[in-house]
Amino acid sequence: MTQSVVVQVGQCGNQVGCRFWDLALREHSHVNKKGIYDEALSSFFRNVDSRRGVGGSCDITGGRIQSLKARAVLVDMEEGVVNEILQGPLRELFDSTQLITDVSGSGNNWAVGHWTYGSAYREQIVDQLRRAAEHCDCLQCFFLIHSMGGGTGSGLGTCVLKLLEEEFPEVCRIVTSVYPSAEDDVVTSPYNSVLAMRELTEHADCVLPVENQSLVDIVNKIKHMSHSGKPGSVIKKDSAIISGQGGVSGAEKPFDAMNNIVANLLLNITSSARFEGSLNMDLNEIAMNLVPFPRLHYLVPSLTPLYTLADVNIPTRRLDQMFTDAFSKDHQLIRADPKHSLYLACALMVRGNVQVSDLRRNIERLKPMLPFVSWNQEGWKTGLCSVPPVGHSHSLLALANNTCVKSTFMELRDRFTKLYRKKAHMHHYLHVDGMEQGCFTEAISSLSSLIEEYSQLDATKDRLMPDAARLNIAT
Repeated sequence: MTQSVVVQVGQCGNQVGCRFWDLALREHSHVNKKGIYDEALSSFFRNVDSRRGVGGSCDITGGRIQSLKARAVLVDMEEGVVNEILQGPLRELFDSTQLITDVSGSGNNWAVGHWTYGSAYREQIVDQLRRAAEHCDCLQCFFLIHSMGGGTGSGLGTCVLKLLEEEFPEVCRIVTSVYPSAEDDVVTSPYNSVLAMRELTEHADCVLPVENQSLVDIVNKIKHMSHSGKPGSVIKKDSAIISGQGGVSGAEKPFDAMNNIVANLLLNITSSARFEGSLNMDLNEIAMNLVPFPRLHYLVPSLTPLYTLADVNIPTRRLDQMFTDAFSKDHQLIRADPKHSLYLACALMVRGNVQVSDLRRNIERLKPMLPFVSWNQEGWKTGLCSVPPVGHSHSLLALANNTCVKSTFMELRDRFTKLYRKKAHMHHYLHVDGMEQGCFTEAISSLSSLIEEYSQLDATKDRLMPDAARLNIAT
């Protein structure tokens, strides 16, 4: 059995990460009734006996659960969120050796996070990453969770990404990045996001982009449905999507529902590593099968079921509808339209009592509506995990390597250019040791090059249209 380590950086990264651990524990407790430390738990949790060993604790392999510790490293240059975690219901899941914090924060400045804190905390971060890796028998993947708009998540988060590549070049790096909306209250977020984009493009194996605005739209739709007065339009208590405080004490905060959606993305992508299934997908296979070109590794995530209502379960007869939903814009975590763009590859990660024949039938049904590149018409990767999410009969995560992400990047470039043309706020960045004007020009050049690579692939789509029309007529 392989193990993975979660690295959560910044306020957003730690809030999402904490919600992931909360939901993951709930899933395992639902399946593991006997309290035995099994291979499923070992993939993301250590079993520690704090009464034994030099230094106060030692790992136990097998046997009854003593004290679970998350395979995680928590980094934030403000103490607030981490302190909330340590005072909340998940406090026993982490110990002080897994935490790296400061008090002053990065001031929404990528350069402060990347260069100032990156150099100041480099040795400490590397030490914690090595320690987490040493606790693994077979380290398979690092999951990095961060946001793009602030200073710590974008700056220090991408610095950590580079350190992961330097220290563990053979270990897969999957990054979940939360992108700011156009109405973001951080005026410098376009700078931070574009500077971070260059690092993601160069150093990540896969990036799962999530847009804040998409999360807001999804949560608002759920709330609208719950207040519509229709039978069954009541949000299910303790639903995985919208309830809970993310493992933090106190009243639910405005971002909790949004964080839960991202946490569910992580629950589903890690499900085959945590549980058995008839067609388990190795985490390394995601990059191997979905990334035909190293820089084009941005995978559009979509989740179903997404809108969890009180008396709405998904009976078997609606299984086909679940596959259809996964390719609709309403279930995507970025605002884009893959059906009018080009697919390079696509993964379907299904959980629950679903047969391989169901998978194949739905892929054949959807194929004519989804334009794939001519040289990868069979570019599907599928996984079946037998354990469904708590409260559901089955679920589906689709990861699409699709040129539609180009629109998100073009919008980001436009917002960057508006600031950069006036050189607004640049002095805050250039005063930081290590930061030069060239960092900006290289970052925007990297982003423009990425957009152009997607555009060149998009241009080949027109050649596929006659075939697509013929297929549609035939069906």
